[in-house]
Amino acid sequence: MYKAMQAVKTAAVRVVRAVRMRGMARGDAGMATAEYAMGLVAAVAFAVVLYKVVTSGAVSEELQSIVKRALDAQV
Repeated sequence: MYKAMQAVKTAAVRVVRAVRMRGMARGDAGMATAEYAMGLVAAVAFAVVLYKVVTSGAVSEELQSIVKRALDAQV
């Protein structure tokens, strides 16, 4: 569970940095506090959903299958 929380935190930090950089490039003063909070909540929610999907059994098996086929491919 700790790894999942670290992954979510890392994803949220990356999203916040990207938003800040975009605002700086536009010469924008930045988001208001409420917008900042909602953006952060949305980013964390998306990261949690993505983590759950990628670590689910079916997706994990499919990803392993793709990697095995790629490694066994004849050139």
